Amino acid sequence: MLLLVACFSVLLVLLARRRRKKTTASTDPPSLNDHRLISHHELIRATDDFSEANLLGRGSFGSVFRGRLDDGLDVAVKVLNLEMEAASRSFDAECRALRVVRHRNLIKIISTCSTLDFKALVLQYMPNGSLERWLYSHNYCLSLLQRINIMLDVASALDYLHHHHPQVVLHCDLKPSNVLLDEDMNAHVGDFGIAKLLLGDSKSMVSASTPGTIGYIAPEYGSTGRVSRSVDVYSYGILLLEIITRKKPTDAMFEGESSLRKWVCEAHPTAVLDIVDNNLLKDEHVDPITRHQCLSASLELGLLLCSKDSPKDRILMKDVLPRLQKIKKNYLSKQPRA
Repeated sequence: MLLLVACFSVLLVLLARRRRKKTTASTDPPSLNDHRLISHHELIRATDDFSEANLLGRGSFGSVFRGRLDDGLDVAVKVLNLEMEAASRSFDAECRALRVVRHRNLIKIISTCSTLDFKALVLQYMPNGSLERWLYSHNYCLSLLQRINIMLDVASALDYLHHHHPQVVLHCDLKPSNVLLDEDMNAHVGDFGIAKLLLGDSKSMVSASTPGTIGYIAPEYGSTGRVSRSVDVYSYGILLLEIITRKKPTDAMFEGESSLRKWVCEAHPTAVLDIVDNNLLKDEHVDPITRHQCLSASLELGLLLCSKDSPKDRILMKDVLPRLQKIKKNYLSKQPRA
């Protein structure tokens, strides 16, 4: 009888462990192993051996090539330059940040390929290239509505990363070259090479790695290395000012104590039309008063609410979205119907 009771007790323990193991496995986030497997040889075929003809661009830690996989899917292949010490850390950071994110305005990671002497990310291909190309090329021009939609798409992506993801993801390097446009001109945020994850209830962390790009870095990030949601909000504010004015924060006109923020501040709100991208003033189908209101409200959002010097004075991305949606609604409500 005692032997039977003992056996029954052991069985109960084993069943409990098995049930606990199943529960743990089901709640673990999916890993990169859940993505499709793509070999180094397939990437060589896809990119014609990483030919210059397929080069889309070069970044801080490597190069990006257009490729077509064996099944016909067009992709962007980001090949890390492993001669750079920080390249492997960049690869790991991007994998950590992208492995479980699911949002329409974030670049999708299709797979990775990693060996001792080769590391690459296989990413969703964006046929319309980067926002930077559309802002500064003489062959392209973005309408005011397109710019509003791009600002909304980027804000939506950051709102998801900051407030609706199981772990807070900080991009830390938001700029026009990291905003990519699909075939319908929807914006997708990419390049998470220096992204940071906030663990638990952490509000901020100190990063020992290289901060983002000069001109877009929040003051506290550049001086102390401290990163928080507010760091991305600051960069977003600078990006918003750049989209409206078509001026880089690193433009030669901003020397000494001058900056893009100060230049906009001096013009807002009375001389807004003197600093905005002149292309925005050429559309005769847009009501001038409505256009001015939209431009002024957008610059106010970037200048006074997102890019303040002190992080405590900046709003959150979840509060940026409704303001932008209101700007778009007001703009569309006053446009003449076709």
